[in-house]
Amino acid sequence: MEAKTLFDKIWDAHVVKQVEGGPNVLYIDRHFIHEVTSPVAFLGLKNRGLKVFRPAQTTATPDHNVPTENQHLSIVDEMSRNQVEMLRRNCEEHGITHYGLGNDGHGVVHIIGPEQGLTQPGMTIVCGDSHTSTHGAFGAVAFGIGTSEVEMVLASQCIMQPKPKKMLITVNGELKPNVTAKDIVLYIIAKISTSGGTGHFIEFAGTAFEQLTMEGRMTVCNMSIECGARGGLIAPDEKTIEYVKGRQFAPKGEDWDKAVAYWKTLKTDEGAEFDMAYNFDAADIEPMITYGTNPGMGIKISENIPTSEGLVGNDKVSFLKSLEYMGFNEGEAIAGKPIDYVFLGSCTNGRIEDFRTFANYVKGKKKADNVVAWLVPGSVAVEKQIREEGLVEILEAAGFELRQPGCSACLAMNPDKVPAGKYAVSTTNRNFEGRQGPGARTLLASPLVAAACAITGKVTNPSDL
Repeated sequence: MEAKTLFDKIWDAHVVKQVEGGPNVLYIDRHFIHEVTSPVAFLGLKNRGLKVFRPAQTTATPDHNVPTENQHLSIVDEMSRNQVEMLRRNCEEHGITHYGLGNDGHGVVHIIGPEQGLTQPGMTIVCGDSHTSTHGAFGAVAFGIGTSEVEMVLASQCIMQPKPKKMLITVNGELKPNVTAKDIVLYIIAKISTSGGTGHFIEFAGTAFEQLTMEGRMTVCNMSIECGARGGLIAPDEKTIEYVKGRQFAPKGEDWDKAVAYWKTLKTDEGAEFDMAYNFDAADIEPMITYGTNPGMGIKISENIPTSEGLVGNDKVSFLKSLEYMGFNEGEAIAGKPIDYVFLGSCTNGRIEDFRTFANYVKGKKKADNVVAWLVPGSVAVEKQIREEGLVEILEAAGFELRQPGCSACLAMNPDKVPAGKYAVSTTNRNFEGRQGPGARTLLASPLVAAACAITGKVTNPSDL
């Protein structure tokens, strides 16, 4: 028998039809939808007189446009309010489970899937959102799709997709203290660039990923697309099985035993071939931060901002333009740079472990006066856990406030926008110009680095304190 990669095993098992000389028709196990990319898709169905083919396999929640304060009140912004209302109406009409504002299941779409047990190993999962790759942490083939493809999945539970190439990224060795999942993935993207994974699906392997919790693995897979990849995945193991067990939509009884037996087969066979492979040493990774306007412009906090030496043509122009936008100079230290905002949250770092890490660091300390901090849980379930574990008291004693769940300041589509010219240390996934608000300057970092920066009011390596 031919040796297969984990990706091949899942993908091939879901191919309904191979279009000659064209894409695969791929069956989709789980479809997540939110308020931004679904209205036009539903309109397309309506215009064609179609119903949703398998509503039980679609799950909806509003997250991008929702405010993170006073969620019991009507949304002020008219377009946001309309999109959120349209999602509710469309779900009602088609019999789709909808976790709206005020519902216990509400939250950021890529956070509620795993916490409810909807995300499982071996699945194909899509959503009209690029960071659908998050679900790959469970050994699932998960990727973002466009609005016309959302319509295709609603109508047929299938999608037409060319099969991506395969990449293996291995990180072995011992991680240094204060190095988190976010640092690992920022390090990888800095090494291979924002286009290094283009056309590929990445399998992350090695002791560094095995040591991570499921929440850490979700952070890594979430950002796999920031190096241009179609998605990323990690083979399921005992941690994966333990995480899924007992959750609301996890298989039960005999079905559970069958599922686990199948999940244990989901690993890359010895001798299976990848189109591209990278190896990194865990010991080389330190707490990271970005200095530019794409996620690949990342450095260790202990390093200086690079210079343009050796860069030519467009590379040099875009590098210098990026530094100009950020207000930074070539070759200067990043540590010690004053900051204005700190954002903890998003589908990258809005889970309970992220809040535990942040709270643990700020305990007994005080937030810097010059810092505005937005702490936004990724779901109602995370918010409840934060309160039950007494983390709110720790955060409030240190001068922080907890907001309500939503995408918040990850992207400028709701009231949480960073003002022009201000520096935000953000636990999100993107630092493009204007991503967090027109003229906002974003430095991507881990929750631990964000906590250190919030306390000192400047770019700080937690290992230095």
